[in-house]
Amino acid sequence: MVVAVASTQVTGHVPGLAQAIDVLDAGSLLAAFGALGVAVVLFAETGLLVGFFLPGDSLLFTAGLLCAPGAGGAVHLALGQVLIAAAVGTLAGSQTGYWIGRRGGRSLLARSRARKLHEGAARAEEYLTRYGHAKAIVLARFVPVVRTVLNPLAGALNVPARTFTRWQITGGLLWTLGLTLAGYGLGASVPNVDRYLLPTVALVVLVSLTPLGVELLRSRRRPAAGTEHVDATTPPGT
Repeated sequence: MVVAVASTQVTGHVPGLAQAIDVLDAGSLLAAFGALGVAVVLFAETGLLVGFFLPGDSLLFTAGLLCAPGAGGAVHLALGQVLIAAAVGTLAGSQTGYWIGRRGGRSLLARSRARKLHEGAARAEEYLTRYGHAKAIVLARFVPVVRTVLNPLAGALNVPARTFTRWQITGGLLWTLGLTLAGYGLGASVPNVDRYLLPTVALVVLVSLTPLGVELLRSRRRPAAGTEHVDATTPPGT
């Protein structure tokens, strides 16, 4: 997970035209492209397999923080624009990824040599099998790489289009609006919080993964409980 934010870019030094833009740096992307950058990055991360390395979590939270009236620095974004850009980018990207999967997602994935991409695909398929379509599609939004791969994988596995669309909208809005508004709320309530942007973003991303961790813990306990029940009811010698 990428949570790299250059403090010099967020707290008053906007990159010049001659300076290269770091696509892994949320601050650099927002300073260069603003709300449009949010839409483009989220579209690529959720819709195109090549976007698995992009910093979606930190980008959303940082964008929300930079919308707050209390956040200092030269970069300031409009909350309404960011929320719309985030929702449009992620929902359009996910739907695009799904249709790419319908038309040959497996073959595209097989051509890639990226180890993380293949690991993400294995986890995405496990989520679909273990949790069912609805829960897997929502949970995947909060897991880097998995949220990139699950969309085309759902298409390749013939998840019904109506089911996928309904739950990708639900998960997409929870993820994008939740992280953006969390950043905005923190920026509005804590003066000069942008000075501590890196640890703050890392903490929020960690919190965003909590629901997934709880669900994984529950899923591991269920088989264990089932095994104990079978052992207790099975007659000796059978």
